Amino acid sequence: MNRLFFGLLFVLTACSTPAESQPLEADIPQYAASLPDLGLAPELSNDIWLNVDLPLRLADLRGKVVALEMWTFGCYNCQNVMPSLKDWHSKYSGEGLVIIGNHYPEFSFEENLDNLQTAVLENGIEYAVAQDNDGMTWRAYDNRYWPTLYLIDKQGHIRYVHIGEGRYKETEAAIQLLLAEPYPVQ
Repeated sequence: MNRLFFGLLFVLTACSTPAESQPLEADIPQYAASLPDLGLAPELSNDIWLNVDLPLRLADLRGKVVALEMWTFGCYNCQNVMPSLKDWHSKYSGEGLVIIGNHYPEFSFEENLDNLQTAVLENGIEYAVAQDNDGMTWRAYDNRYWPTLYLIDKQGHIRYVHIGEGRYKETEAAIQLLLAEPYPVQ
């Protein structure tokens, strides 16, 4: 009986594929090379922005890769993603990556602009943050979860979506791939 149990356990574990879990490091370039085109990204309509002089619009960011994160400052999972976003901003903003934190509040205290400004300052966020209290951008992306990250290519198309924490190496590989893609100058 024990031999049958362990034999079955071996077969079950040996038959699982890396696609059922996070990809192995060796699989990341292969994964990134197959990023699908998920369609044109909806335009940003936010009026209130932090860390930038003027509101950002995707149409003005053609030729850049945009990482759009749906977040709220009171969300524990969003706070856990921040170090990676800040790291990618530091590493890749000079290469054409623009990170935008679209702040859609879950609770009423998160709607207050002073509270959002304090959270951005306390967390050392230097990338652009848009206040989305009315949820227009949130709904335009048909978003349902905090955090959700959208990678938008140089043409303005969504090429990668990740919900929740984790998959940081995979996401960074996707960023690198999108930054390396050519952009035709018209």
